[in-house]
Amino acid sequence: MAWMAWTWPTAIFFMVIASLLIIFTMLAIRYPETPRVGVLRIETTRGDRLFITLLGSAFINLAWLGLVGANQPFALIVCLIYAAAVFRWV
Repeated sequence: MAWMAWTWPTAIFFMVIASLLIIFTMLAIRYPETPRVGVLRIETTRGDRLFITLLGSAFINLAWLGLVGANQPFALIVCLIYAAAVFRWV
């Protein structure tokens, strides 16, 4: 595994993603939901909104690196605000 250049931030990132998937699976089993229509006018479930959040957060971080530089903690704040908006209105 040394060739993959695993670092603690990389490991934490994948642990967070795995934890989110486990939590959302347990939520889906315990509290099934019906899809809802938000501002995008498409039916979404919790899992769909999680995917939209992760995809959007990746683009936010890439744009932040390109436009602002390597000060990523502030990009995390923007991503958290974006995630709250997606889960509220999408």
